[in-house]
Amino acid sequence: MTTTADRAPLPGTPETTTRPAWFPAAAAVFAAGWGGNQFTPLLVMYHAAGYSAFTVDALLGAYVVGLVPGLLLSGGLSNRYGRRPVMFAGTVVSLLASVLLALGPLGVAWIAGGRFLSGIAVAVAMAVGSTWIKELADADPYTAADTGTRRAALCLTLGLGIGPGVAGVLAQWGPWPMVLPYLVHIGLALVSLAAVTRSPETLTVRTDSVRAALPVATRHPRFRRVILPAAPWIFGSCGVAYAILPQLVQHRTGSWALAYSTLLTVCAIGAGVGIQPIAKRVDRATSARAVLTGMTVLCVGLVLSVFAAAQESPWIALGAAVVLGTAYGIVVVSGLLELQRLARPDEIAELTGVYYALAYIGFLLPSLLAALNGVAGYPVLLACVALVAIAGTLVVSRHSRRHLPQD
Repeated sequence: MTTTADRAPLPGTPETTTRPAWFPAAAAVFAAGWGGNQFTPLLVMYHAAGYSAFTVDALLGAYVVGLVPGLLLSGGLSNRYGRRPVMFAGTVVSLLASVLLALGPLGVAWIAGGRFLSGIAVAVAMAVGSTWIKELADADPYTAADTGTRRAALCLTLGLGIGPGVAGVLAQWGPWPMVLPYLVHIGLALVSLAAVTRSPETLTVRTDSVRAALPVATRHPRFRRVILPAAPWIFGSCGVAYAILPQLVQHRTGSWALAYSTLLTVCAIGAGVGIQPIAKRVDRATSARAVLTGMTVLCVGLVLSVFAAAQESPWIALGAAVVLGTAYGIVVVSGLLELQRLARPDEIAELTGVYYALAYIGFLLPSLLAALNGVAGYPVLLACVALVAIAGTLVVSRHSRRHLPQD
Protein backbone atom coordinates (compact mmCIF):
# COMPACT_ATOMS: atom_id res chain seq x y z
CA MET A 1 0.00 0.00 0.00
CA THR A 2 1.23 3.49 -0.82
CA THR A 3 2.20 5.47 2.27
CA THR A 4 2.68 9.17 2.78
CA ALA A 5 6.43 8.73 2.74
CA ASP A 6 6.36 6.88 -0.58
CA ARG A 7 4.77 9.75 -2.49
CA ALA A 8 6.63 12.51 -4.23
CA PRO A 9 5.60 15.83 -5.76
CA LEU A 10 4.35 15.80 -9.33
CA PRO A 11 7.00 16.05 -12.04
CA GLY A 12 7.84 19.66 -12.73
CA THR A 13 6.01 20.88 -9.63
CA PRO A 14 8.05 22.18 -6.70
CA GLU A 15 7.34 20.42 -3.43
CA THR A 16 6.44 23.70 -1.75
CA THR A 17 3.57 24.25 -4.19
CA THR A 18 2.00 20.80 -4.17
CA ARG A 19 -0.12 21.40 -1.09
CA PRO A 20 -2.36 24.13 -2.55
CA ALA A 21 -2.26 22.63 -6.06
CA TRP A 22 -5.60 20.92 -5.60
CA PHE A 23 -7.57 24.11 -4.85
CA PRO A 24 -8.06 25.19 -8.51
CA ALA A 25 -9.15 21.67 -9.47
CA ALA A 26 -11.53 21.70 -6.52
CA ALA A 27 -12.93 25.05 -7.67
CA ALA A 28 -13.84 23.54 -11.03
CA VAL A 29 -15.53 20.55 -9.38
CA PHE A 30 -17.37 22.87 -6.99
CA ALA A 31 -18.60 25.05 -9.87
CA ALA A 32 -19.84 22.03 -11.83
CA GLY A 33 -21.72 20.71 -8.79
CA TRP A 34 -23.24 24.17 -8.27
CA GLY A 35 -24.41 24.30 -11.88
CA GLY A 36 -25.76 20.77 -11.83
CA ASN A 37 -27.98 21.24 -8.78
CA GLN A 38 -28.96 24.93 -8.92
CA PHE A 39 -32.08 23.95 -10.85
CA THR A 40 -33.44 21.69 -8.08
CA PRO A 41 -35.11 24.17 -5.68
CA LEU A 42 -36.54 26.06 -8.67
CA LEU A 43 -38.80 23.11 -9.55
CA VAL A 44 -41.56 24.71 -7.50
CA MET A 45 -41.12 27.98 -9.42
CA TYR A 46 -41.43 26.27 -12.81
CA HIS A 47 -44.42 24.30 -11.59
CA ALA A 48 -46.10 27.54 -10.50
CA ALA A 49 -45.30 29.00 -13.93
CA GLY A 50 -47.55 26.41 -15.56
CA TYR A 51 -45.35 23.39 -16.22
CA SER A 52 -46.89 20.04 -15.27
CA ALA A 53 -45.41 17.97 -12.46
CA PHE A 54 -44.24 15.37 -14.97
CA THR A 55 -42.54 18.02 -17.16
CA VAL A 56 -40.81 19.54 -14.14
CA ASP A 57 -39.56 16.17 -12.90
CA ALA A 58 -38.52 15.23 -16.44
CA LEU A 59 -36.46 18.42 -16.67
CA LEU A 60 -34.87 17.56 -13.33
CA GLY A 61 -33.81 14.18 -14.69
CA ALA A 62 -33.02 15.41 -18.21
CA TYR A 63 -29.40 15.92 -17.42
CA VAL A 64 -29.03 12.20 -16.77
CA VAL A 65 -29.24 11.91 -20.56
CA GLY A 66 -26.03 13.90 -20.77
CA LEU A 67 -24.57 12.66 -17.52
CA VAL A 68 -24.50 8.90 -18.05
CA PRO A 69 -22.62 8.89 -21.40
CA GLY A 70 -20.43 11.70 -20.06
CA LEU A 71 -19.49 9.58 -17.06
CA LEU A 72 -18.75 6.54 -19.21
CA LEU A 73 -16.60 8.45 -21.72
CA SER A 74 -14.91 11.33 -19.88
CA GLY A 75 -12.63 9.10 -17.81
CA GLY A 76 -11.24 7.48 -20.96
CA LEU A 77 -10.85 10.87 -22.63
CA SER A 78 -8.87 12.10 -19.65
CA ASN A 79 -6.62 9.03 -19.89
CA ARG A 80 -5.84 10.06 -23.44
CA TYR A 81 -5.68 13.85 -23.25
CA GLY A 82 -5.03 14.48 -19.55
CA ARG A 83 -7.10 15.50 -16.52
CA ARG A 84 -6.65 19.26 -16.86
CA PRO A 85 -7.82 19.78 -20.48
CA VAL A 86 -10.87 17.56 -20.02
CA MET A 87 -11.80 19.34 -16.76
CA PHE A 88 -11.32 22.69 -18.51
CA ALA A 89 -13.71 21.57 -21.27
CA GLY A 90 -16.20 20.38 -18.66
CA THR A 91 -16.16 23.78 -16.98
CA VAL A 92 -16.84 25.46 -20.33
CA VAL A 93 -19.82 23.14 -20.82
CA SER A 94 -21.07 24.03 -17.32
CA LEU A 95 -20.94 27.71 -18.22
CA LEU A 96 -22.83 27.14 -21.49
CA ALA A 97 -25.46 25.14 -19.62
CA SER A 98 -26.30 28.13 -17.43
CA VAL A 99 -26.47 30.35 -20.50
CA LEU A 100 -29.16 28.07 -21.95
CA LEU A 101 -31.01 27.87 -18.63
CA ALA A 102 -31.02 31.66 -18.39
CA LEU A 103 -32.77 31.65 -21.79
CA GLY A 104 -35.46 29.38 -20.30
CA PRO A 105 -38.23 32.03 -20.46
CA LEU A 106 -38.04 31.66 -24.25
CA GLY A 107 -39.24 28.06 -24.09
CA VAL A 108 -38.86 24.68 -22.42
CA ALA A 109 -36.40 23.48 -25.09
CA TRP A 110 -33.79 25.94 -23.78
CA ILE A 111 -34.19 24.52 -20.27
CA ALA A 112 -33.91 20.94 -21.53
CA GLY A 113 -30.75 21.83 -23.47
CA GLY A 114 -29.26 23.48 -20.40
CA ARG A 115 -30.04 20.49 -18.24
CA PHE A 116 -28.45 18.16 -20.82
CA LEU A 117 -25.22 20.20 -20.82
CA SER A 118 -25.32 20.39 -17.02
CA GLY A 119 -25.27 16.60 -16.99
CA ILE A 120 -22.17 16.46 -19.16
CA ALA A 121 -20.41 19.02 -16.94
CA VAL A 122 -21.25 17.18 -13.73
CA ALA A 123 -20.11 13.93 -15.34
CA VAL A 124 -16.70 15.41 -16.07
CA ALA A 125 -16.44 16.78 -12.52
CA MET A 126 -17.32 13.42 -11.00
CA ALA A 127 -15.23 11.12 -13.18
CA VAL A 128 -12.29 13.37 -14.04
CA GLY A 129 -12.32 16.13 -11.44
CA SER A 130 -12.64 13.70 -8.53
CA THR A 131 -9.82 11.57 -9.90
CA TRP A 132 -7.66 14.66 -10.50
CA ILE A 133 -8.12 15.89 -6.93
CA LYS A 134 -7.29 12.44 -5.59
CA GLU A 135 -4.14 12.21 -7.70
CA LEU A 136 -3.05 15.69 -6.62
CA ALA A 137 -3.50 14.67 -2.99
CA ASP A 138 -1.63 11.39 -3.54
CA ALA A 139 1.28 13.36 -5.01
CA ASP A 140 1.52 15.47 -1.85
CA PRO A 141 3.95 13.83 0.60
CA TYR A 142 2.28 15.68 3.48
CA THR A 143 -1.23 14.39 2.81
CA ALA A 144 -2.62 11.27 4.46
CA ALA A 145 -3.96 8.40 2.38
CA ASP A 146 -7.64 8.64 1.35
CA THR A 147 -7.59 12.42 1.89
CA GLY A 148 -8.06 13.00 -1.83
CA THR A 149 -11.18 10.84 -1.93
CA ARG A 150 -12.77 12.81 0.91
CA ARG A 151 -11.70 16.15 -0.59
CA ALA A 152 -13.23 15.29 -3.95
CA ALA A 153 -16.52 14.13 -2.42
CA LEU A 154 -16.64 17.21 -0.17
CA CYS A 155 -16.00 19.70 -3.00
CA LEU A 156 -18.68 18.14 -5.16
CA THR A 157 -21.15 17.96 -2.28
CA LEU A 158 -20.54 21.59 -1.30
CA GLY A 159 -21.25 22.66 -4.87
CA LEU A 160 -24.39 20.52 -4.97
CA GLY A 161 -25.54 22.14 -1.70
CA ILE A 162 -24.50 25.78 -1.90
CA GLY A 163 -25.58 26.18 -5.54
CA PRO A 164 -29.26 25.41 -4.95
CA GLY A 165 -29.19 27.39 -1.72
CA VAL A 166 -28.07 30.55 -3.48
CA ALA A 167 -30.33 29.91 -6.48
CA GLY A 168 -33.37 29.40 -4.28
CA VAL A 169 -32.76 32.56 -2.25
CA LEU A 170 -32.27 34.65 -5.38
CA ALA A 171 -35.38 33.21 -7.02
CA GLN A 172 -37.51 33.76 -3.90
CA TRP A 173 -36.43 37.30 -3.07
CA GLY A 174 -34.35 38.63 -5.97
CA PRO A 175 -35.30 40.15 -9.33
CA TRP A 176 -35.56 38.08 -12.54
CA PRO A 177 -36.06 34.74 -10.69
CA MET A 178 -35.74 32.66 -13.87
CA VAL A 179 -32.52 34.37 -14.96
CA LEU A 180 -30.51 35.80 -12.05
CA PRO A 181 -29.59 32.46 -10.38
CA TYR A 182 -27.97 31.28 -13.61
CA LEU A 183 -26.08 34.54 -14.13
CA VAL A 184 -24.40 34.03 -10.75
CA HIS A 185 -23.21 30.58 -11.81
CA ILE A 186 -21.93 31.94 -15.11
CA GLY A 187 -19.69 34.29 -13.14
CA LEU A 188 -18.51 31.45 -10.91
CA ALA A 189 -17.73 29.27 -13.94
CA LEU A 190 -15.65 32.06 -15.50
CA VAL A 191 -13.57 32.31 -12.32
CA SER A 192 -13.15 28.51 -12.28
CA LEU A 193 -11.96 28.53 -15.88
CA ALA A 194 -9.18 30.89 -14.93
CA ALA A 195 -8.30 28.78 -11.88
CA VAL A 196 -8.30 25.33 -13.44
CA THR A 197 -5.27 26.07 -15.61
CA ARG A 198 -3.21 26.57 -12.45
CA SER A 199 -3.40 22.98 -11.20
CA PRO A 200 -0.66 20.68 -12.50
CA GLU A 201 -1.42 17.75 -14.75
CA THR A 202 -1.28 14.44 -12.87
CA LEU A 203 -1.41 11.97 -15.74
CA THR A 204 2.08 10.90 -16.76
CA VAL A 205 1.26 7.83 -18.88
CA ARG A 206 -1.49 8.33 -21.47
CA THR A 207 -3.37 5.75 -23.51
CA ASP A 208 -3.66 6.00 -27.27
CA SER A 209 -7.42 5.51 -27.40
CA VAL A 210 -10.58 5.69 -25.37
CA ARG A 211 -11.60 2.21 -24.26
CA ALA A 212 -15.20 1.29 -24.97
CA ALA A 213 -15.23 -1.72 -22.64
CA LEU A 214 -16.17 -1.37 -19.01
CA PRO A 215 -13.31 -1.46 -16.48
CA VAL A 216 -12.24 -4.92 -15.32
CA ALA A 217 -13.28 -4.14 -11.73
CA THR A 218 -16.95 -3.99 -12.75
CA ARG A 219 -16.82 -7.77 -13.11
CA HIS A 220 -15.54 -8.24 -9.57
CA PRO A 221 -18.13 -9.97 -7.33
CA ARG A 222 -17.79 -7.26 -4.69
CA PHE A 223 -18.62 -4.56 -7.23
CA ARG A 224 -21.77 -6.40 -8.28
CA ARG A 225 -22.93 -7.41 -4.79
CA VAL A 226 -21.91 -4.48 -2.59
CA ILE A 227 -21.35 -1.39 -4.74
CA LEU A 228 -24.03 -1.99 -7.40
CA PRO A 229 -26.99 -2.45 -4.99
CA ALA A 230 -26.08 0.76 -3.13
CA ALA A 231 -24.96 3.15 -5.88
CA PRO A 232 -28.38 4.16 -7.34
CA TRP A 233 -29.54 5.20 -3.86
CA ILE A 234 -26.87 7.90 -3.65
CA PHE A 235 -28.93 10.28 -5.76
CA GLY A 236 -32.14 8.33 -5.39
CA SER A 237 -32.15 9.55 -1.78
CA CYS A 238 -31.53 13.12 -2.96
CA GLY A 239 -34.30 12.87 -5.54
CA VAL A 240 -36.80 11.96 -2.84
CA ALA A 241 -35.47 14.57 -0.42
CA TYR A 242 -35.55 17.69 -2.54
CA ALA A 243 -37.56 16.83 -5.66
CA ILE A 244 -40.49 14.77 -4.43
CA LEU A 245 -41.08 15.93 -0.83
CA PRO A 246 -41.33 19.70 -1.53
CA GLN A 247 -44.00 19.12 -4.17
CA LEU A 248 -46.01 16.84 -1.86
CA VAL A 249 -46.35 19.56 0.79
CA GLN A 250 -46.39 22.56 -1.57
CA HIS A 251 -49.99 23.49 -0.79
CA ARG A 252 -49.10 23.61 2.93
CA THR A 253 -46.21 26.03 2.42
CA GLY A 254 -48.08 28.56 0.28
CA SER A 255 -46.04 31.57 -0.86
CA TRP A 256 -43.02 30.13 0.96
CA ALA A 257 -42.95 27.05 -1.25
CA LEU A 258 -39.76 28.08 -3.08
CA ALA A 259 -37.98 29.00 0.17
CA TYR A 260 -39.10 25.71 1.72
CA SER A 261 -37.85 23.75 -1.29
CA THR A 262 -34.51 25.54 -0.95
CA LEU A 263 -34.43 24.71 2.77
CA LEU A 264 -34.95 21.01 2.12
CA THR A 265 -32.23 20.98 -0.53
CA VAL A 266 -29.71 22.78 1.67
CA CYS A 267 -30.53 20.67 4.74
CA ALA A 268 -30.23 17.41 2.80
CA ILE A 269 -26.91 18.32 1.21
CA GLY A 270 -25.69 19.94 4.43
CA ALA A 271 -26.36 16.70 6.30
CA GLY A 272 -24.46 14.87 3.56
CA VAL A 273 -21.47 17.19 3.97
CA GLY A 274 -21.47 16.95 7.75
CA ILE A 275 -21.57 13.17 7.89
CA GLN A 276 -18.77 12.47 5.41
CA PRO A 277 -15.85 12.65 7.90
CA ILE A 278 -17.73 10.22 10.14
CA ALA A 279 -18.43 7.94 7.19
CA LYS A 280 -14.70 7.69 6.58
CA ARG A 281 -14.13 6.57 10.17
CA VAL A 282 -16.83 3.91 9.89
CA ASP A 283 -15.27 2.44 6.73
CA ARG A 284 -13.37 -0.84 7.05
CA ALA A 285 -11.40 -2.71 4.38
CA THR A 286 -12.58 -6.02 5.87
CA SER A 287 -16.33 -5.38 5.55
CA ALA A 288 -18.96 -3.16 3.93
CA ARG A 289 -19.85 -1.71 7.31
CA ALA A 290 -19.97 1.89 6.09
CA VAL A 291 -22.05 1.09 3.00
CA LEU A 292 -24.41 -0.95 5.13
CA THR A 293 -24.73 1.90 7.62
CA GLY A 294 -25.63 4.32 4.83
CA MET A 295 -28.21 1.95 3.38
CA THR A 296 -29.81 1.46 6.79
CA VAL A 297 -30.09 5.22 7.28
CA LEU A 298 -31.57 5.45 3.77
CA CYS A 299 -34.32 2.98 4.67
CA VAL A 300 -35.20 5.02 7.76
CA GLY A 301 -35.39 8.17 5.64
CA LEU A 302 -37.67 6.50 3.10
CA VAL A 303 -40.01 5.29 5.83
CA LEU A 304 -40.17 8.86 7.16
CA SER A 305 -40.95 10.01 3.62
CA VAL A 306 -43.94 7.67 3.53
CA PHE A 307 -45.29 9.29 6.69
CA ALA A 308 -44.55 12.77 5.32
CA ALA A 309 -46.51 11.97 2.14
CA ALA A 310 -49.40 10.44 4.07
CA GLN A 311 -49.64 13.32 6.56
CA GLU A 312 -48.62 16.02 4.05
CA SER A 313 -46.48 17.41 6.87
CA PRO A 314 -43.69 19.92 6.07
CA TRP A 315 -42.01 19.12 9.40
CA ILE A 316 -41.87 15.36 8.82
CA ALA A 317 -40.70 16.05 5.27
CA LEU A 318 -37.88 18.22 6.62
CA GLY A 319 -36.80 15.47 9.01
CA ALA A 320 -36.93 12.91 6.21
CA ALA A 321 -34.81 15.15 3.98
CA VAL A 322 -32.12 15.43 6.67
CA VAL A 323 -32.04 11.65 7.18
CA LEU A 324 -31.94 11.01 3.42
CA GLY A 325 -29.15 13.57 3.03
CA THR A 326 -27.21 11.81 5.76
CA ALA A 327 -27.62 8.53 3.87
CA TYR A 328 -26.34 10.23 0.70
CA GLY A 329 -23.19 11.43 2.47
CA ILE A 330 -22.39 8.03 3.96
CA VAL A 331 -23.03 5.99 0.82
CA VAL A 332 -21.20 8.28 -1.61
CA VAL A 333 -17.98 8.25 0.44
CA SER A 334 -18.08 4.61 1.51
CA GLY A 335 -18.90 3.49 -2.03
CA LEU A 336 -15.95 5.44 -3.44
CA LEU A 337 -13.61 3.90 -0.86
CA GLU A 338 -14.89 0.41 -1.71
CA LEU A 339 -14.43 1.21 -5.39
CA GLN A 340 -10.87 2.45 -5.05
CA ARG A 341 -9.82 -0.72 -3.26
CA LEU A 342 -10.96 -2.66 -6.34
CA ALA A 343 -9.67 -0.33 -9.06
CA ARG A 344 -6.49 -0.72 -11.08
CA PRO A 345 -4.51 2.54 -11.29
CA ASP A 346 -5.12 2.90 -15.04
CA GLU A 347 -8.89 2.45 -14.63
CA ILE A 348 -9.65 4.66 -11.65
CA ALA A 349 -11.13 7.56 -13.67
CA GLU A 350 -13.26 5.26 -15.83
CA LEU A 351 -14.41 3.19 -12.86
CA THR A 352 -15.36 6.35 -10.97
CA GLY A 353 -17.41 7.35 -14.01
CA VAL A 354 -19.24 4.03 -14.01
CA TYR A 355 -19.91 4.40 -10.29
CA TYR A 356 -21.45 7.82 -10.63
CA ALA A 357 -23.43 6.74 -13.70
CA LEU A 358 -25.04 4.08 -11.55
CA ALA A 359 -25.56 6.64 -8.79
CA TYR A 360 -27.39 9.04 -11.05
CA ILE A 361 -29.82 6.41 -12.24
CA GLY A 362 -31.50 7.13 -8.92
CA PHE A 363 -32.16 10.70 -10.00
CA LEU A 364 -34.71 9.35 -12.47
CA LEU A 365 -36.81 8.21 -9.51
CA PRO A 366 -38.90 11.43 -9.27
CA SER A 367 -39.87 11.15 -12.95
CA LEU A 368 -40.76 7.48 -12.52
CA LEU A 369 -42.96 8.15 -9.50
CA ALA A 370 -44.63 11.11 -11.22
CA ALA A 371 -45.51 8.81 -14.14
CA LEU A 372 -46.91 6.18 -11.76
CA ASN A 373 -48.83 8.65 -9.62
CA GLY A 374 -52.00 7.96 -11.61
CA VAL A 375 -51.79 4.29 -10.62
CA ALA A 376 -51.15 4.78 -6.90
CA GLY A 377 -50.62 7.68 -4.51
CA TYR A 378 -47.23 8.84 -3.33
CA PRO A 379 -47.52 7.17 0.12
CA VAL A 380 -47.94 3.78 -1.58
CA LEU A 381 -45.25 4.47 -4.18
CA LEU A 382 -42.73 5.61 -1.57
CA ALA A 383 -43.53 2.53 0.53
CA CYS A 384 -42.67 0.37 -2.49
CA VAL A 385 -39.43 2.32 -2.94
CA ALA A 386 -38.60 1.68 0.73
CA LEU A 387 -39.14 -2.07 0.26
CA VAL A 388 -36.76 -2.09 -2.72
CA ALA A 389 -34.15 -0.24 -0.63
CA ILE A 390 -34.54 -2.73 2.21
CA ALA A 391 -33.98 -5.59 -0.24
CA GLY A 392 -30.80 -3.91 -1.49
CA THR A 393 -29.62 -3.44 2.09
CA LEU A 394 -30.07 -7.16 2.76
CA VAL A 395 -27.97 -7.98 -0.32
CA VAL A 396 -25.15 -5.72 0.90
CA SER A 397 -25.39 -7.22 4.39
CA ARG A 398 -25.13 -10.77 3.07
CA HIS A 399 -21.95 -10.01 1.10
CA SER A 400 -20.42 -7.49 3.50
CA ARG A 401 -17.38 -9.63 4.35
CA ARG A 402 -17.21 -11.64 1.13
CA HIS A 403 -15.15 -11.24 -2.03
CA LEU A 404 -12.68 -8.79 -0.48
CA PRO A 405 -10.07 -7.39 -2.91
CA GLN A 406 -7.27 -9.44 -1.33
CA ASP A 407 -9.25 -12.68 -1.57
